[in-house]
Amino acid sequence: MKTIVLGGYGNFGSRICRALANWPGIELVVAGRSGVKAAALAAECDAASAVIDITDEHLGRTLTALGAELVIHTAGPFQEQGYAVALASAAAGAHYIDLADGRRFVCDFAATLDPWFRRQGRKAVTGASTVPALSSAVIDHLTQGWRSVSEIDYCIAPAQTAPRGIATMASVLSYCGAPIEVWHGGRWETQYGWCAPSRVQFARLKPRIGALCDIPDLELFPAYYKGVQSVMFRAALEVGVSQRALAVIGALRRWGVISRPEGLAGFMDRAADLLDPFGSALGGMVVRVRGVDGAGVAASLAWHIAADDDNGPEIPCMPAILLARRLAAGAPFEAGAFTSISQLTLAEFEPEFAKWNMVSEIVANNDALKGE
Repeated sequence: MKTIVLGGYGNFGSRICRALANWPGIELVVAGRSGVKAAALAAECDAASAVIDITDEHLGRTLTALGAELVIHTAGPFQEQGYAVALASAAAGAHYIDLADGRRFVCDFAATLDPWFRRQGRKAVTGASTVPALSSAVIDHLTQGWRSVSEIDYCIAPAQTAPRGIATMASVLSYCGAPIEVWHGGRWETQYGWCAPSRVQFARLKPRIGALCDIPDLELFPAYYKGVQSVMFRAALEVGVSQRALAVIGALRRWGVISRPEGLAGFMDRAADLLDPFGSALGGMVVRVRGVDGAGVAASLAWHIAADDDNGPEIPCMPAILLARRLAAGAPFEAGAFTSISQLTLAEFEPEFAKWNMVSEIVANNDALKGE
């Protein structure tokens, strides 16, 4: 299966390329605007390379000429992108996977693109990243057999020294101080991105302060997990001054002093580098759920994962890697366009966690059940 990774030499794309290189059934093509960078990584991966600009109006023809069978789109940020790459992939008769985290991009994806991929007999999956691919896999695992889910609350805590990149920083800043619709107490209410930070506890990390981030899950989960009353997602940076700086930028946006915080991405990325000596290489994530179990008893569970040695950025890449390998293996699939919700199980992630020495655990009634 000829697999073209767009943005293949970037922070996430390069990790995906290395994971798919020489994988049985996959013929890898590292692609991007820089032919030099693409060729360098391709040589490392024993793969081919291609110069591709995702804004090229003839992208569909280019993918067709290359014989694309799967396109993995990692060239973010996705907040202001349309569906041109996905449509070009469909026109080329290729499967499509992206790592999008833009709320509208992911939430409107299936309704917009399903006819195109269904007609071609191909599958498209958006948001194949930590959220909502891993987050939904964890929730499905924790609540298996439950009668209902009432509350979902989770937080990602990146390591300070983990690679970031300007595109990631621009994505983060795009909703800093922006109004975000959050499902809380069974109704929608407006809150603000990166504002009102609060303390978050982790199993293997020191407590951090986390703040609301705008992700597709905030809109998708209230519809998918019927009856849920509250869905909250936060990100918790390791160095507190960074978290507070984002809160200040958010306040400046709300006061009209700053209109486009993402314009500060380059400066903030460089500033974050200066704070690396005050942080560590340890990051993680926690997912907490409340509801009623199969016996009709109130239940509360939490899943934690810790990733050391700056390996945290491997996690957002895992869903795309797992889905690509599944397609390459010839597994049956339903044609059409989908979000990544429940496309993978937590068990499918476990070998990848082990590969990077990540430690996960489920906590029930204050008892840590390691390895589950």
